[in-house]
Amino acid sequence: MTGATLLLEVSGLHIAFGGREVVHGISFSVGVGEKLALVGESGSGKTVSALSLLGLVQGASVRGQAVLQGGDQVGESVDLLALPEQALQAIRGQDIAMIFQEPMTALNPLFTIGDQIAEVLQQKMGLARAECAQKAIKLIADTGIEEPERRAKAYPHQLSGGQRQRAMIAMALACKPKLLLADEPTTALDVTVRRQILDLLTDLQRKHGMAVVLITHDLNLVRQFADRVAVMEDGRIVEQGAVDAVFANPQHGYTRRLIASKPRRDVVGPGVGAEALVQGQAVRVSYPVPRPGLRGWFSKGEFVAVTGADFEVAAGQTLGVIGESGSGKSTLALATLGLLPFGGDLRVFASTWGQGVSQDRALRKAVQVVFQDPFSSLSPRMTVEEIVVEGLQVHAPELDALVRRQRVQAALLDVGLDEAQFSGLLQRYPHQFSGGQRQRIAIARALIVQPRVLVLDEPTSALDVTMAQQVLQLLQRLQKERGLAYLLITHDVEVIRAMAHRVIVMQRGQIVESGPVEEVMQRPQDTYTRTLLAASE
Repeated sequence: MTGATLLLEVSGLHIAFGGREVVHGISFSVGVGEKLALVGESGSGKTVSALSLLGLVQGASVRGQAVLQGGDQVGESVDLLALPEQALQAIRGQDIAMIFQEPMTALNPLFTIGDQIAEVLQQKMGLARAECAQKAIKLIADTGIEEPERRAKAYPHQLSGGQRQRAMIAMALACKPKLLLADEPTTALDVTVRRQILDLLTDLQRKHGMAVVLITHDLNLVRQFADRVAVMEDGRIVEQGAVDAVFANPQHGYTRRLIASKPRRDVVGPGVGAEALVQGQAVRVSYPVPRPGLRGWFSKGEFVAVTGADFEVAAGQTLGVIGESGSGKSTLALATLGLLPFGGDLRVFASTWGQGVSQDRALRKAVQVVFQDPFSSLSPRMTVEEIVVEGLQVHAPELDALVRRQRVQAALLDVGLDEAQFSGLLQRYPHQFSGGQRQRIAIARALIVQPRVLVLDEPTSALDVTMAQQVLQLLQRLQKERGLAYLLITHDVEVIRAMAHRVIVMQRGQIVESGPVEEVMQRPQDTYTRTLLAASE
């Protein structure tokens, strides 16, 4: 740290679980008003290091020092790691606040956003209930959420991902903390919302003069936001310094690998005259919504999520679908999977959904899906074998147990998982794997029934840069070997550049631009496409 008054100094931080040390004596400091980024892959120890400062790591043995200047009174220094729980409780939210990675799980689904922010004000500042409610609305307004009075009465599920993240920021800043710990604050947000959240944090940081520790695997985010960066690998800080200096001249091999870990394009085009496996013309998807007032008792309104969508996916081809949250891209994917009713003409292998149970079952075998978050899409109560074999039990019930197990092992080997690498692989559970490994299991589950089309719904958004690169390389290899068609839903422009042959850009339920990926990415015609591309830089 240079040029800033010291706010927090962490030295010799060790963290262990059950006698196994996961953080090995790291040291770093944060100055008043400074922005420090902790960067590393999943499992590097960056999140657990930040959580340990507030005593939020259950079952951990923590030692070392974390000295906060002016913790209880102006000018007083306190060692966070030596404080009793009651004293630490007073610091949480007041002096140090935290934005957690996934606001949908961090926010209480049973209380409105306004009530949750007001609770912080009431507990920490002892304000009257009415005053808390008014301050909560102002905090919501300060984070850029439109109609703050109405949104204060909304529950978390009634807000978009970006709005939930803004609500988390409002809650964290309620008591004007000196230090903000932001754990992956933009993960799984689309590029324009990500830029908005980043700009918001920058503005609020300057306005309140607070320091920020940003925990992330997004190197572009670090470049745009942080003053200094500390790179973590396997529980150790291997390099730290000013952002410009580290990115321009990384000294450690691991830092160089992280910086080089961008999605790489390694695809071949579909053959001449490749069969069109999925075709959509004037596809329309709508949802019933309640009408306000008495009319809602007698009839429902309509929200049109997708309208007039024309698209085609051929064998061996990847069609990328990009757009902001709420643009209709995931709705289009669900319609393609036959999971939502639709209007217009949508054909899969020249057939349409809803023509009978046996025909739909045949289509479901040929069209499989890989979801965004493997941790939530894989059952925590099922073993790897039970998860992967499930498709065979439905689509090939005539196979005996031995053949099914052999096919499960072959599917896992195809995605780079085997018994030699993971002892007892088939009997393990999802939580015993990393994010990238869980996504490989999800791909194996889809591949085991030998589909011809894979719908990929944000397959790398929950992964760090190196794991994302590995998963994309796996998908590219499988496409070349099997001639798979991919319908790729993503908000990541770099993933589109690496994977797609053609791309469609969606905004508010409509396709505003489409064409070969090189043409759309290099010479965008629509203003919205240009905005998306600019936000990703």
